Amino acid sequence: MNSSLAEEMDQDRDIEKLLSQNKEWADEQYSRDPTFFAKMASSQAPDYLYIGCSDSRVPSATILGLGPGELFVHRNVGNVFCSTDFNALTTLEFAVNTLKVKHILVVGHYGCGAVNAAMQKHDHGTIENWLRNIRDVYRLHCEELDAIECKDARMRRLVELNVVESCLNVYKTGIVQQTRLKSVDDNNAKHGEEGAEKLVALPRVHALVYDPADGVLRPLPIKFKALIKRYQHIYDLYQPPEV
Repeated sequence: MNSSLAEEMDQDRDIEKLLSQNKEWADEQYSRDPTFFAKMASSQAPDYLYIGCSDSRVPSATILGLGPGELFVHRNVGNVFCSTDFNALTTLEFAVNTLKVKHILVVGHYGCGAVNAAMQKHDHGTIENWLRNIRDVYRLHCEELDAIECKDARMRRLVELNVVESCLNVYKTGIVQQTRLKSVDDNNAKHGEEGAEKLVALPRVHALVYDPADGVLRPLPIKFKALIKRYQHIYDLYQPPEV
């Protein structure tokens, strides 16, 4: 048997193992709840959109303790959300307008290979066009980052800033702006202007960072309300309601 044929057979066995594991999982789910797959097949109504990195060490639903049907997910290299990514925009629009998610979680992680690559003076080929989004985040915050002498600490901070910039990019979209304003309008119609003062516009956007070293997901202490107010004269696409 030649080596290429043996390698092909090994690969087939890998897939067979996955299919066997899938069958075991399906049988276990059915034994726990015979209605599980019927419910999964009928519809989905998640409260959360997760925008995260493709890194295999960061399983989105698992780290949040959520099961099938509870999390709508978009993942890419470096958890980047930019206005030219049609895939991300389509996911966002479906999550916000069709699924009516209440929360958008932008999740980065320490030890991110994309962030590490973006800090290198090296042309990484085709992916360099994507990493430039992260390099641009570095440019926006270069004074703060260049002042950090420890490379690992600088990288961790860039991970955090990359999450924040992606959150702001989510806020900039007409999809989110329009839906948040509509949530205020709907609340005014139901409860009057007094109720609007207590309203939190939906969907909310959250900046989070996961640490593979301890498995803990931490919120970043970002005051998005202040940031939005600072830049709204540039990015606002709709006239806010007068309350």
